[in-house]
Amino acid sequence: MLATHETSGSRVVILEESYDKLTKLTLKQDELFRQALRCVEHQLFRAAHVLAWAGFMDLLEEKLASDGLVKIRAAYPAWAANAGSIEELREAVVEFQLIQAAKKLGLCSSTEMKALHGMLNKRNECAHPNDFFPDMNITLGYISELLTRVATLQTKTL
Repeated sequence: MLATHETSGSRVVILEESYDKLTKLTLKQDELFRQALRCVEHQLFRAAHVLAWAGFMDLLEEKLASDGLVKIRAAYPAWAANAGSIEELREAVVEFQLIQAAKKLGLCSSTEMKALHGMLNKRNECAHPNDFFPDMNITLGYISELLTRVATLQTKTL
């Protein structure tokens, strides 16, 4: 995903390949992932996790709403009152449940759902005060995995 060049006191990181992967995203998703990569460049690794996750979730939520929320309402009748729009659904349903809904609607497998739940937990560790401080390699791996999952999700339809 990245190339490095070692010098006497510094490490120059080239993230162009990661930036190149952002071409098929919406403007909002593109900006969230670009901000995540800029955070990496400035060694703001926890923030990078949070922003990259936000970009991924925006794509997942768009996929869940791609049919006008028809399948979500059918699969989750209790959500119907809160599913007038994707914005309302985002406010009413936690991300963990939205990932479960993606599995139920065929956007991901059981294994992929578990991996996404793990990535959500990693994002939560970065978003809330604790003793977890990811380094550059952990952060770039996280972003790279999300971009791979984005590419897979883009090929799927409800």
